[in-house]
This record gives sequence, C-alpha cells and structure tokens, in this order.
Amino acid sequence: MKNVYVLGGLRTPLVKHGGRFRRLPPEVFAAELLRALLRQYGAEPDAFFCGNAVGTGGNIARLAALLAGMGEDVPAVTLDMQCASAAAAVDFAFSRIASGQGHFYIAGGMESRSLQPVRRYAEEDARRSLLPHGEYMTAQFSPQETAGDAMLQGAERTAQEIGATRDELEAWALKSHARAAAARREGRLAGVVLPIEGWDSDDGIRESMNAAFLRRLPPLLGEGGLTTAGTACKTNDGAALVSLCSEAYLAKTGQKPAARIAAVEMAGGDPLRSPYGAMRAADALLARLGLSYEDMAAIEFNEAFAVIDVLFARRFPALLGRYNMFGGALAYGHPYGASGAVLLLHLMEAVKAQGGGYGLMAIAGAGGVGEAILLEA
Repeated sequence: MKNVYVLGGLRTPLVKHGGRFRRLPPEVFAAELLRALLRQYGAEPDAFFCGNAVGTGGNIARLAALLAGMGEDVPAVTLDMQCASAAAAVDFAFSRIASGQGHFYIAGGMESRSLQPVRRYAEEDARRSLLPHGEYMTAQFSPQETAGDAMLQGAERTAQEIGATRDELEAWALKSHARAAAARREGRLAGVVLPIEGWDSDDGIRESMNAAFLRRLPPLLGEGGLTTAGTACKTNDGAALVSLCSEAYLAKTGQKPAARIAAVEMAGGDPLRSPYGAMRAADALLARLGLSYEDMAAIEFNEAFAVIDVLFARRFPALLGRYNMFGGALAYGHPYGASGAVLLLHLMEAVKAQGGGYGLMAIAGAGGVGEAILLEA
C-alpha cells in the first residue's frame, strides 16, 4: 500500500437547523468549501467523494462540484452511510490513493437538516400503511424498525442496558459544552472554519450550560427514560471537506502535508444498538495494527448521544484528557453526513495541540455501522 496524506481541510460553521443556513441547499455551502480548497491547492482533484444522509437524493456531490466551477471531466460521487457518510468518503479516497489509482482527492460531507425533504412510500410498498399518508423523513435502518426515531431509541436502549444514570449522561453534556466553549475562546479551530455569508461561529455551544438546566429537561421517550434534549445532539446544517494526496503528489508539487492517514476501518454490528458502532470500528482498526488506545495522542468519537461518551469513559477512564479535547457533537451539533470530516479536522488540531503522534477518530452510523480513521501528525 502507498502512503496517504492529508494536505488540510475546511469546514463551515455548524449551524442549528432552522437557523442562519435554513434557505441554503447543502450543495451551495459545500461548493464554497470546494472553491476555497481549489484556490488553496491550485489543482483539481482526480475525483470528489462527498457524504450526505438526508438530502434530496441524486448525486449531489456532482452538483456541488459543478456549482464550485470544478471541471466537467472531474467525477463526483455521493456516499450514504448515514452519520458515517463523510468518514466513508475519506475511506474511499484513501483506498484509491493507497492502491495507486490516483494521487489527489477531495472528500468529506455536506448536510442541511433544515431542508431535509419529506418522502413518500410508493402505493405498492407495504410500509406506506404504517405512516400517515405514507410519508417519512428518516429512512428505514434495519428490518426490525421503521420508526423515525430509531437512532434515539437505540441510544436509550443502550443507556438502559448498561445501567447509565442521568447524572452520568448529563456530566458529559456539561463537559462537551465547557470544552467547546474553551476551544472557541482560544481560537483552537479558527483555522479550519470558512465563513459562509459572513457567518463564522458554531451556534450550538452554550457557555452557560449548567446542571440545573439539564436536570429540568424531560426524557425524550417518556417517563423513566434517560435521554433528554441535553444528552442527545442537536441536528445541524454544515459541511466539511479534506484534501488527500499521495507521496508522489507531494514530491511533484512541493506541498507539505498536515498528517498521514495510517489506516481506515469499516465495521458493522447490531442495528438496534448503534452507539456501539464507533468503538467497534476503532477496536477493529487498532487490533489490525497492533496498537492500543493508550498509544493515541488524541481521540475523537462522535457523541451523537452522551451514552457513547459513557461507553468510552467506563472502559478508558485514564484517557479522558485525550478524548474529545475540544468538545463534541453535544455542543457543536451533528450535521449527519458531514460529521465524519468535522471530526477528522478537529482530530488533526487536537493532535497538533498534543505535539504530534497518533490520532484516532470513530463515528457510528444508523443501522449499526461505524467508521474509524487513524492518522499520524
């Protein structure tokens, strides 16, 4: 396998759905990122891979590429692995370079929760009778469930089964907002955020988040539930893209990489307990390489739900200082198909802050899947 490097990347501000980007299609702000990266690196990629989970369908990666002014001869592919879509896009680009099929790719994801369309099952589809007018916004993730809140139910199921408490979950919400607020004050991520229409701030971070507020929030699934709006991520509009290249490309252009991607991993598991997907993929990657979590300078898991943090904390209490160092999705929010690339950008900055070394990111996807990426900076 050939070495694969990350030249760098950019993301938009992460904006709550129904907010400042509510009228912007995801391909529009993704095109802004593409234009900026094309200017920065002065070359078009061999291909553009972009994740998307709840968009209008079709190959919107191609639409974004054309809107950005990318040449018509550059192919573009849209990937749907739900929450893990952007990480899967990076995985695809990595594999092309590692196998010698190309030298320069742009990969990541885009999402607009604000413009998520309502869809309808066909007349002949038996599922049509299960929903009012046969309409749905969230696709079916497993044969056992058709509910639109299947991911929430999976998080609640996991939290109940491991005996998590509300205090345990809410402590992670507090920690996530506190770390994200500190990172914003210190400008830790300023170099990877591209302003869109004059806006440059992640608007989900609450400096004033406190335990009393979290305690007042009702359980989302009714009495006896553990998961609340404070311990489930917000849903967002945003995009994130990274540029990947080969060693030959570096030699040809004289550019210097930000990191090397050492390995990628896909994993699958129980679709009814999707929070395990991140750690399952990370475990498989590290086992394949003979490495441990203790070898990592920084670790990023997508905290779509606080129970994901609890799973990590119970297993690796000594590593919490290296975990989600700048806060996670409970504070920033979760632009589904873009979050894997958001994590990768945050991870590169965290590893840099640690003085280099290995960095590990992992993200769970609906249906029990997961993606993990190991980088070295």
